[in-house]
Amino acid sequence: MERKTDEKIKDKNQSKTDLQILPEIKSGQTIKVHQKVKEGDKERIQIFEGIVIAHKGGRSKSATITVRKISADIGVERIFPLHSPQISKIEIVKKGRVRRSKLYFLRHSRKQLNDQIKIEKTKS
Repeated sequence: MERKTDEKIKDKNQSKTDLQILPEIKSGQTIKVHQKVKEGDKERIQIFEGIVIAHKGGRSKSATITVRKISADIGVERIFPLHSPQISKIEIVKKGRVRRSKLYFLRHSRKQLNDQIKIEKTKS
């Protein structure tokens, strides 16, 4: 019995070390996610830059982050599994200080902010 438990402990330790080493990602940070994309037989890296609005799963294998960006006045959100083999690199561009862990309110307030900016631009 001791042998089986020792093997289980070794397996758990190996699985923890097999995870990618990533920077500490928090809500409110602006990050660049470098993702591998296959098109036919070619493979390239696509960069998605945006604000982290949610981080779920802690440091487990199934941990995910939700990243939001505004592209051509349309909000785009993507959910990335952190330990996916498709993700080659994650860079932190800017650190933001927030008081919430989930920033879902940015979905609406950004739209309102953009509307106010457009109104101010047309007046002047």
